[in-house]
Amino acid sequence: MTSKRARQWGWDVLGLALCVVIVFPVYWMVTTAFKPDADVNTTTPVWVPTRWTLGHFREAISGFDHPHFWSSVINSLIVVSITVALSMVLAFLAAVALAKFRFTGREVFIVLIIGIQMLPQVGLIIPLYIVLRNYHLTANDKVLFGLTLTYMTFVLPFCVWTLRGFLAGIPKELEEAAMVDGSSRIGGFTRILLPLVAPGLVATSVFAFITVWNEYIFANVLLQDQSKQTLTVWLSFFSGSARNTDWGALMAASTLTAVPVVVFFLLIQRKIAFGLTSGAVKG
Repeated sequence: MTSKRARQWGWDVLGLALCVVIVFPVYWMVTTAFKPDADVNTTTPVWVPTRWTLGHFREAISGFDHPHFWSSVINSLIVVSITVALSMVLAFLAAVALAKFRFTGREVFIVLIIGIQMLPQVGLIIPLYIVLRNYHLTANDKVLFGLTLTYMTFVLPFCVWTLRGFLAGIPKELEEAAMVDGSSRIGGFTRILLPLVAPGLVATSVFAFITVWNEYIFANVLLQDQSKQTLTVWLSFFSGSARNTDWGALMAASTLTAVPVVVFFLLIQRKIAFGLTSGAVKG
């Protein structure tokens, strides 16, 4: 075996080992959700359930100790949908301005976008809460709107930065050629620029979706009413002391929380890969 072939085998083994390390927690979570209590609470690890059961899922969804599952799903979908939709529209317009036009303060604005990404979210909880409270956005009837605005402060800079990199890789000559052929600026935008940037929009929206869907800290601070909680807050009520935690129900609830993200990612994974590689070519 040549040294080049040996190195290739080494990298393959290393990649396989990393894959196992990454996938194993997900495998353990899903299989534990289907295990009976005897397999969950045993001191000897049970790698494959001896008997598959859906009892933990029924307990997670309709259990007396952890209510509001469906309302939490609806709240999460509302917050995520509004945040992603508004962020994508505003970020796309800002990214077009940064990528296609030259104006005073453009470089400073780009640096500020990067700087915002460096701010720790934990350090902003208190000031953001005070601002939302002053505008009465922490009340039960407005708290989801306040949470949406909070998420947008972190999602928007990421979306602008990602879409700017993608738009910068699209030659300006394509729009100019369309205008030479008789198309208006709006026509060139909708017929040339928008179809080319579609994969980038999909990729960016997916990462924004994952970020908002999995966020816990701000949701836990702002959502005091359980009927207004999101799925991540609902999931936190399954965790207690090591002796009192129902691990089967916790793993079932974690699986239910992760399913929408996994399904959404699998449906458009090809567009994500294309959008990221295209957006990373030119900045």
